[in-house]
Amino acid sequence: MAENTPTTASRLILAAGSLMCLWVAAALSGALYHVNWSVSTLASQYMTATGMIKPLHTLVDYYTHIKGIEYLICVAFFVAFPIFFKYVNKAPKKATALK
Repeated sequence: MAENTPTTASRLILAAGSLMCLWVAAALSGALYHVNWSVSTLASQYMTATGMIKPLHTLVDYYTHIKGIEYLICVAFFVAFPIFFKYVNKAPKKATALK
């Protein structure tokens, strides 16, 4: 029975993965140090920088944002309600008894 020995390729992959983990840990701890160890502030800055959230400076900005979400909820309801209505009101299958 042959022994399983690590090859050069697997060692390279392991070394590259380890270096990436060290880099990510250093970048994350540096970023957290920069924002005084506040995870929520770091997440907020990341989402603002990538465009996931937009800063709302006025009431009109906020109202426009909420109105867009309201329209998405309405569209989802208009799609889901007829499907649910068909499901609830379909005729029951007739069962036959075996003799």
